Amino acid sequence: MCYYISTKTYNTMIPEVKKIKLVALYFYICHMYDSELKYICKRFSSNDLPAFTDQEVLTIYLFVMHAEQRFNVKQIYNFASEYLRSWFPLLPSYEAFDMRINRLGEALKHLATQILSNNCPSSCNFEVSLLDSLPIITCSGKRTARVAKEITDKGYCSTKSMYYYGLKLHALAYHHPHHLPFPESIVVTPASENDLNVYKQNWSHIANRFFYGDKIYNDNEFFNQVVESKNSVMLTPVKAVKNQEECIKQRDKAANDLFSTAVSTVRQPIESLFNWLIEKTDIQTASKVRSTKGLLVHVFGRIAAAYLFLIFNS
Repeated sequence: MCYYISTKTYNTMIPEVKKIKLVALYFYICHMYDSELKYICKRFSSNDLPAFTDQEVLTIYLFVMHAEQRFNVKQIYNFASEYLRSWFPLLPSYEAFDMRINRLGEALKHLATQILSNNCPSSCNFEVSLLDSLPIITCSGKRTARVAKEITDKGYCSTKSMYYYGLKLHALAYHHPHHLPFPESIVVTPASENDLNVYKQNWSHIANRFFYGDKIYNDNEFFNQVVESKNSVMLTPVKAVKNQEECIKQRDKAANDLFSTAVSTVRQPIESLFNWLIEKTDIQTASKVRSTKGLLVHVFGRIAAAYLFLIFNS
């Protein structure tokens, strides 16, 4: 199948490299759509072949977020309407564009998964993984949640010392020396889900691995079993023992502090990864989302947009 995209300039002030990225992204999405995404996006209705295609919707949404750092759907549409009309002459109304993108949450999830799984750097240390979670906030805990209540709930963020409604993004990432960790697996849960439970349900089967996590992953009995069955080790900062005698606490303090500092130093880059993701996509703030579908698009669309550079560099 052949694809056509206009080569007219959409604005002389936009660098040539961005035009090349737009074309490259369009052809990548067309390839992914024909091979995989069409089975996820397929419409079983009389309008199964719209004039403005799903490929074009995805291209605009991801390109404007990645290249122009505009994250709100209205901002994305306004940019496309003003600067991309010659490339996408059949761009529909804002209401139609918003409805179309909200239908593509599963496609964006699959696209983000493929981008990450197909572009993992060979320089990663595949024997060491870092774990942490990131809150995705739909509203503060002081308010009453009204959006996506079937997949969100109330949780607590210790980093921000606040209660909030929303989701929690859990990441398992390969250690990548001198670079940001590279995501191996991402799991999205309601905000109240315990990080240790997510590990037990999704990653406890992984063998021959060193995991570095924070204190919430501290469960000696469980991880002793993991060592025996999977030869995998979880390393966390030392957690204080409740009602421990002061003399024992002081005796072990120096060794515990050194060990905790060493573990925290190794796992610190995953916090940098989350900071980078927030800076690139504003993924943590979901207060303007108005539906469950929109929230899923918000999460997986931003993950895909953040890692588009892997496509352009390959």
